Order: sequence, then C-alpha cells, then structure tokens
Amino acid sequence: MIVDLTFDFSKAIINYSEKLETVRKFNLSNQLFRSGTAIGANVREAQNAESKSDFIHKMKVAAKEADETEYWLMLCSAAENYPECGELLKNIETIQKVLSKIIATSKASSNFQISKSSN
Repeated sequence: MIVDLTFDFSKAIINYSEKLETVRKFNLSNQLFRSGTAIGANVREAQNAESKSDFIHKMKVAAKEADETEYWLMLCSAAENYPECGELLKNIETIQKVLSKIIATSKASSNFQISKSSN
C-alpha cells in the first residue's frame, strides 16, 4: 500500500513541479521535486532492507522527506500566484500518517523480539 501510495504521490509531484515551472517558480519546483519523489524512492529501498533496523531507518528517511515536502507545499499554498496544491497537502498528510504507523509498528515488533530473545 505505501509503495503504491508514494509512487502515485511522486507522479502528482512531477505534474505539480511542471506547473510551477510554467509560472517560472523554478527554485521551489526543484526543492519540491527532489523531496517529493525521494519519499517513494526511500520507501521502495526499504522493501529490500538488510535488517529490521535498516528498514526502520529507511522509513524514517522517507518520513523526513515527507515532512520537508509538506513544508514546501505549505509555502506554495501560502504564497501568492502559485498553483493550487490542496490535494497534494491532503495526500502528504495521509502518507505521513501511514509512515508513522509503519515505523511505530516496526519498532514495537523489533523491541518485542529483542526483549523476548534476552529472556
């Protein structure tokens, strides 16, 4: 689910970045493009993690990229003469919630395994 969610979000970010470029907002377009597409790239990379801690680390990196992306989208939303991005803001909030849940669940199961094996 998160792989598909972030892939679809990346496609939407590409389209929005192109809209920004048509109105000559190149700097913000660049920043948003990089952070917005990095979320899915890190989630995808986490699917091939070498360990549970590697998986959690990669998901945390994806969460950081999601936070940065939210910031850029909030700036676009607040600035004058920028294309509308309300749907992207809703989508990034959903992605942040899912990532947070995945990280928390992974940490909890990791802690359970550690405490179980130390007994």
